[in-house]
Amino acid sequence: MRRVLGDLPPDQAWRMCEPFAGGGSISLMAVAERRVAHSQMVEKDEGVSALWRVILCDSCWLIDRIRGFAPDAGSVRRLLASQDCGDRALAFRTLVRNRTSYGGILAAGASVVRAGENGRGVASRWYPRTLARRIAEIAALAPRIAAEQGDGMDAIRRRRRCRRTVFFIDPPYTAAGKRAGRRLYDHCEIDHEALFGLAAGVAAGAVVMTYDESEDVRRMARRHGLRAGAVAMKNGHHQRLRELVITNW
Repeated sequence: MRRVLGDLPPDQAWRMCEPFAGGGSISLMAVAERRVAHSQMVEKDEGVSALWRVILCDSCWLIDRIRGFAPDAGSVRRLLASQDCGDRALAFRTLVRNRTSYGGILAAGASVVRAGENGRGVASRWYPRTLARRIAEIAALAPRIAAEQGDGMDAIRRRRRCRRTVFFIDPPYTAAGKRAGRRLYDHCEIDHEALFGLAAGVAAGAVVMTYDESEDVRRMARRHGLRAGAVAMKNGHHQRLRELVITNW
């Protein structure tokens, strides 16, 4: 991604749209390194999008809430059972679920850790100082980042004719029978062929897509006139894998 952004003309103010934002790492990198002037993050999951809105617009409250929370089996269970759907409550509940579930999985049915790291149970991945510092760093970028709750494909449709916009598209990996997206995300079912069609229709800007490597995905790219190349990467278990990067650039 850095290579593609580095190739954009430096004398133009490029903007980014990340229509399947999730953890938003690419938007954060692009804005923090001033590779784009602004990034619009779009996320369908209500909890994740609420968390981004609170981080960007209400970070002081969130940092205070993190510092005051003592996670144990009882407090986590009560919090996750809450039905409060206000932005603050939903954001904090999403954060706690991410930090206390196995692998940080947010999908319905994800289990809360028991023994955890070094026998610390549900608190084994709860680092309040680190979380507070990271949230403060992200909040400092808030003037150049926006977050919205919505459908990623609709976001591409609305913006695909915008000039000097780069789309970073990292959808749930459910193409070619892949199961990872279904295990990790509640909102995982998308029409991949239609998504490739939307990407091919971005005529005034740049598109970068990432997918698990498969011949089916390569064929979709060729059908829509997009270029695909494999890059080496590591997953969360430090296994070496190959991933496809697909672009019109």
